[in-house]
Formats: sequence, C-alpha cells, structure tokens
Amino acid sequence: MTTATHEQATDKSANHEETLGFQTEVKQLLNLMIHSLYSNREIFLRELISNAADACDKLRYAALDNDALYEGDSELRIEIEHDRDANTITLRDNGVGMNREDVIANLGTIARSGTAEFLKQLSGEQQKDAKLIGQFGVGFYSGFIVADEISVRTRKAGTQASEGVEWRSKGEGEFTVADIERAQHGTEITLHLKEDAKEFADDYRLQGLVRKYSDHIEVPVRMPKTETAKDDEGNSIEGSEVTTWETVNEATALWSRPKSEVSDDEYKAFYKHVAHDFSDPLTWSHNKVEGKLEYTSLLYVPGRAPFDMFDRDGARGVKLYVQRVFIMDDAEQFLPLYLRFIKGVLDTRELSLNVSRELLQQDPNVDKIKSALTKRGLDMLKKLAKDKEQYQTFWNTFGSVLKEGPGEDPSNREKIASLLRFASTHTDTATQEHALADYVERMKEGQQKIYYVVADSFNAAKNSPHLEIFRKKGIEVLLLSDRIDDWLMSHLTEFDGKTFADVAKGELDLGDVEDEAEKKAQEETAKAKEDLVKRVKEALGDGVQEVKVTHRLTDSPACVVLPEHEMGYQMRRIMEAAGQPLPEVKPILELNPSHALVARLEGAEGDLFAQLAYILLDQAIIAEGGHLDDPAAYVKRLNSVLTA
Repeated sequence: MTTATHEQATDKSANHEETLGFQTEVKQLLNLMIHSLYSNREIFLRELISNAADACDKLRYAALDNDALYEGDSELRIEIEHDRDANTITLRDNGVGMNREDVIANLGTIARSGTAEFLKQLSGEQQKDAKLIGQFGVGFYSGFIVADEISVRTRKAGTQASEGVEWRSKGEGEFTVADIERAQHGTEITLHLKEDAKEFADDYRLQGLVRKYSDHIEVPVRMPKTETAKDDEGNSIEGSEVTTWETVNEATALWSRPKSEVSDDEYKAFYKHVAHDFSDPLTWSHNKVEGKLEYTSLLYVPGRAPFDMFDRDGARGVKLYVQRVFIMDDAEQFLPLYLRFIKGVLDTRELSLNVSRELLQQDPNVDKIKSALTKRGLDMLKKLAKDKEQYQTFWNTFGSVLKEGPGEDPSNREKIASLLRFASTHTDTATQEHALADYVERMKEGQQKIYYVVADSFNAAKNSPHLEIFRKKGIEVLLLSDRIDDWLMSHLTEFDGKTFADVAKGELDLGDVEDEAEKKAQEETAKAKEDLVKRVKEALGDGVQEVKVTHRLTDSPACVVLPEHEMGYQMRRIMEAAGQPLPEVKPILELNPSHALVARLEGAEGDLFAQLAYILLDQAIIAEGGHLDDPAAYVKRLNSVLTA
C-alpha cells in the first residue's frame, strides 16, 4: 500500500500541523461508501464502538507486561455523548491510543491486501455495492456516512501528554494532522453531523443503537444520565441536576454466557463485530469444554469470502483470549489452513497470559485444542449440509478451499470427503452439487469404482471423449475442472470402501457392468487389429508410449491415455507454470476400431498413412485439453489430407 502523500505542509511549529492527501483508494471508497450505504447509516456506531473495544483489548494485553501503561486508569471503558445544539456526537475510549505515525497510517490509508481488486469489483449499482463494501469492512471511515467533518484526538498509552495528536477531515481529498497536549491516553472521535443526520444526536436513538449492535462487547459502553432532585410535590428543583455515567450495554463476554441465554440476533451481531462483516454468518457453533482441557469456543462460517482468501499467508485465525483477556486477533495455530475461512473466538485457561505466536508453536495444548476445533468445524459443516440450499451457498464460496483438506489433514480425510461436492454427468451442469455419498447410492449394479475425469474447464470435462462408453452404459462420472482437482484426487484414494478411478488413465475397467460376451468381443477385435496397431506405432515412433484399440470410445476416432500412476495433464501444466520442470511423458494412443477415420487409416498406405496417424494423435491431444508442440505441422498435415 502507498502511504498518504503530502499535498501541502504548513509548519506551525507550535503544533506541527500538516495537511496530507488521502490514499487514492480511500477517496474512491469514501465516495462510494457514503452513497451506497446511505440506507444503512446507523452501522457507523457499531464500527466505531468495535474499533474502540479493540483498542481497549490491546491496552489490556500490553499492560500485562507493563502495568504503567494504564497511567493510573485501569477501568477500561467507552463513552458516548452528544450535543444537540452543536449537532455533534463524541465517542471516546481509554484504550491503547495512537501516535502521529499510527494516525497517518491508520486514518490516511487502507492498510489491507486486496484493496485495488476490491475496487475493481464495484459496479456503481448502489444495492450491490453496499453488500461488497460491507464485506470489505469500512471501520473508521463509516463515520462519514453521517458526518460532514470528523475530528480525532488521541494519545498512545505510555507517552508524554505533549505527544497527543489531532486528526481532522471533511472526508473529501485531504486530512490535517497536528500535535496537541492531551492528558488522557486513548482516542476521542467527534462527528459533526450532516443536516440530514440530526436524528442521531438523541439519547434514546444512541442507546437503542448501542443495545442493538454492541450489547455483546465486553468493554462497558457508557452514556451520561442527568437526574434532578424533586420537591415534595414532584417538581424538579432548579440547579439540582446531577450527571452520572450509565452503562448501556450488557458488557459481559458473549461467549462466556450459557447458550440458552444468547439469542440468534446476539450471535449474529457478535459475528459482525469479530469478522468486521456486514452480512450474517451461515452458521455457528458455541461450545464449552471442561475437564483436562478447559476452553470455550465460538466459531462461525461466514456467508461471504474475504478478498484475501486465496492468500495462504494472509491474516486468518480466531480471536484468542486467555481467561477473558484478549491476546491476539488472528491466532492461526488453532485451525488448519483449509478451514481458514472460519472466524470466531477461543477463550482458554490452558495458556499463559504472556503467550506469543512463537510460544504457541511449542505448546502441546495448542495441538490438542486445534484437533478439537478442527473436529468442531467439520461437524458444523456436516450439520450445515443438511440444508442443501445453505450448504450450496457455502460450497460456491469456500469449496475450493475445503478441497485442500484431504492432502493437508489425512486424519480427517473421510470426514472432509463427505463434505466435498462435485459436478457430474448425472445432471451435466457446472454446479458442484453432488456429494460422494449420493454418487455411491446411484452406482450401477456391479460397479466397483467411483469414476472421474479432470480437465481445465467444465466444458472440456463434460465433452471429453473418455466419457463416451460411460454415457453409453449410463455410468455416472464426476466432472472435475477446478485448478486444485488433480491435486485433490491424488490424496483422495477411496470413499465408503470404493476406490477412485480416473477415466483418462490406465486400462479401462468397468468391472461387472460389462458381461463376458462383451469382454470376449473386445478381445477378438483387439486381435483382429494387431497389424494396424503395429503399423501406427511404427509411424508415430517415439511420439507415443503405446498404441492399442479401445472400447472406451463410441463417437471419437481416438483418445490419449496416461499410465495409471502418472501425474495428470492439468497438474503437469500447473507445475510447469510454477517453473518446476517435469520429465516428458509419452501418451498411450487408443483407437476406436469402429470409427470411419480409423477404417480410412487402415486402408491408407505410405505417406498418407503416417499423416493420418499423426492427425489422429494430435486431435486426441487437443480433445484432452493438451497443447501441441508443433501446431503448424498439425495444420499442414490436415490441409494436405483434405486437399489430397
């Protein structure tokens, strides 16, 4: 990410004030957000309270090693007040605070991978963009939905009072940063409300929003409450007003409450706080474990994918607490990579309060909790799978990540396999909706294997010549076309006692689906064509490993097959694209003895025979989705035969 750029700088030596330009992406996002999220303006308060709660959590953690950071004020809190006459709302916390560098980095740029990619996906259609922006998470910037100017006054805990910083902006092209004196550590944000947002400068409105969006936050959210003494007749006594601070939210850790006391709406609201997401989760699992290991987990499956989901080095993991003390935001050690989409909270007694990422890697309790949370995550998906529509939403979003599972987690391979979904010749649609259990249930009598084909695209898989005999016999074949599929199948050897068979590799074995008469007829055909096979092998020389007649084709003249344990074409192309050289593998050419082109080949002599043999080989490679070493030679041969 680029940092904020200097548009102009004015040195007012007393307070070192300078005006800086927003990062380009921030300008675009602010403009889109202000207009797209107009119908859901109230979320600004949830976002600002969420940030303030995180700042309090971070100070509590930092103070474990240095109690002086509290500066004598260890009662962490968030305070909200408003001034109806000035048309402002002020939100403050006594959390960790920011120094000048933090302010410029956090409030002038979006320090997040995938920003440019995110902006490309915005369409200008407000309803659609509102969902995307919510998925991206807008945090602090959401204040500009209701404010035409925001000022932030902050000081990092543990620094001098003279190191306070003020940030001001109207949310257009620039912002101003100045040094100030600030006795209190933490952050204070003042929103100067727009004319059409005055409704928010109201006690009841603000209290309602806190309870709606932030009841689950453990840090108390307080608002001023003014009470007046009354005389014997019940009249207010002038000048007797006393203002106290009243805690508006529940202020207890939601995950520590019994499940029976937490409503679905509260679970959903907490997810939005944890994941910084606007949309509801698909499902969640709240679990308390006692005994040898003591911990509480609250895990969520999101309805949307983050923009950095395929960045295996990106931030992921659960929020880690030790005895309700926040430790870290993205503790990745507690879930495997293939479940990196799961969000949530883990609160445990089994770790020390000063645990670090390095110590987590060495603690044996971490592996035990990881194993238990992995099982919990898979069970959560199994339960979700009972709702076909909901599970399809999950699969369309996260299926390709879950496919990493069988290779990464052999101990849970069967469980993960039952959660996988595939496209299939059963429906011939690109939607990956068929479970392996459904395939096994539909298997033909006498069928011993689960058949599949791998190709670079769905259409290439669906129209593969290798499927011809299977379609003729009514045998279902799984159609695999994701980049990861070849790798997946190299780790998925069996399911429910049935082995997997790639229809484009090795000998074709349909098991007991074929009767003895068919097998005998195939043997006789192979014997009758021995001379043709020998001639083709001589003509193609080193271009092929072997030539044979086949019964797997009904419409195509020929196909290429790889040896059974050889790496597939798709996987080879991925490895080569990654710069990993692989030894060349010669294909096996199989000919359809009943095809007219093969009959013509059989009757040809000399140069025409060789040209036809090469054309059949090249066409078979193309049909397989392969690439020819010399496409021009193929075109030349084809033209020569066509004009002969």
